[in-house]
Amino acid sequence: MLIVYPQTKTYFAHWKDQSPGSASAKKHGITVMSGVADAVTKIDNLKGGLLNLSELHAFNLRVDPANFKIISHNILVVMAIMFPKDFTPQVHVSMDKFLAALALALAEKYR
Repeated sequence: MLIVYPQTKTYFAHWKDQSPGSASAKKHGITVMSGVADAVTKIDNLKGGLLNLSELHAFNLRVDPANFKIISHNILVVMAIMFPKDFTPQVHVSMDKFLAALALALAEKYR
């Protein structure tokens, strides 16, 4: 994401190394994917369940909500590359729908 969408680097200026394989990038990737896993457990109420994360990203981190769609797309691409046999059209549509709902829930406090 930091290479393909260099504008996202502004959020990580405090990292000493912004390369894709850096320890900071890996740690953040784990944080993001842990958040996605947590969202799965809150699938019936994403907006309410992710309210704290929405507030954090809107008010403290001041992340442009367009980045939620970018990372959703990146997650889909990585899944397709890493799990080509399992990433069927049905899985693609399901994950796309879930990640779109997740992005919308994270953008809730921007309104």
